[in-house]
Amino acid sequence: MTTRLNIVPFVSVDHMMKLVLAIGIERFLTDLAAYIEEDFRRWELFDKTPRVASHSIDGVIELMPTSDGRLYGFKYVNGHPKNTRDGRQTVTAFGVLADVGNGYPMLLSEMTILTALRTAATSAVAAKYLAPKGADCMAIIGNGAQSEFQAVAFKALLGINRLRLYDIDPAATRKCAKNLEGLGFDITPCASAHAAVEGAHIITTVTADKQYATILTDNMVGSGVHINAVGGDCPGKTELHRDILLRSQIFVEYTPQTRIEGEIQQLDPDHPVVELWAVMTGKTPVRGDSRTVTLFDSVGFATEDFSALRYVRDQLADTGLYEELDLLADPDEPRDLFGMLLRAAKHH
Repeated sequence: MTTRLNIVPFVSVDHMMKLVLAIGIERFLTDLAAYIEEDFRRWELFDKTPRVASHSIDGVIELMPTSDGRLYGFKYVNGHPKNTRDGRQTVTAFGVLADVGNGYPMLLSEMTILTALRTAATSAVAAKYLAPKGADCMAIIGNGAQSEFQAVAFKALLGINRLRLYDIDPAATRKCAKNLEGLGFDITPCASAHAAVEGAHIITTVTADKQYATILTDNMVGSGVHINAVGGDCPGKTELHRDILLRSQIFVEYTPQTRIEGEIQQLDPDHPVVELWAVMTGKTPVRGDSRTVTLFDSVGFATEDFSALRYVRDQLADTGLYEELDLLADPDEPRDLFGMLLRAAKHH
């Protein structure tokens, strides 16, 4: 990789796709999950703040910053559910990784694909600790852009090989099933959410509506199930009936953010929850017994994006899958930025 001070490696969508395919999707998710888990285990080192959100009637635009004291990372991300009507993505993103010591960016990357991968990897890392032992069947309710990533991550990390799929749009379920063909799954398309959860050890909800919704009701969740609630991720947007929360052991990424955005916005502000890092470091034990319902109230947190950017940057030297972006002014004399401008004028 280049060391010229004004050049920043840029990973485009094309390069990201080539990188994922060169490494292999399952291997990419497994390796990425290891980075995510490593950073959760260093949780106390990180700057932590709820993401900065700008809400509108159509959606939300958010900035997600964090630092471990050595590296700084942020992600720009939006969520606009109505976009699919115009042929656009619901979620798009890009991110930056920088050197805390000098403030220079070290990487600029697309994060639309990378966010889908890190979200799925985080879900699977959480389930590694929270799901019942021997789980092999997962229901996925909501079969949009995130669904296949979730399926492959859970196969790679937990060995899930049976899927029960449901979406209010049957075309989405057909798309998901077709994309996962030949990847080692036994797939059952279902006619309702009720049917999808039958016999499932893990229930993943990953729907997109920006509103309070009840994708799961209390009677649908049997004892011992792990719920991976991915779709609720902003104020006023939830997927689970409150009664499910009241009988679940609830796990979150960063409590102050999840209280604002997660399923737990439906509960009292002092309702007990456990942060994932505490489970991973052994500080808090999991599962009282085999009948306990565990709930990962996933909203996505900045450390996961930091981990993903860190992982991608570590792949660049060996793969060369990046462009050189002339992003930073680099005058011969650092204090003479104006002179650099004048010299450029002479060249034109």
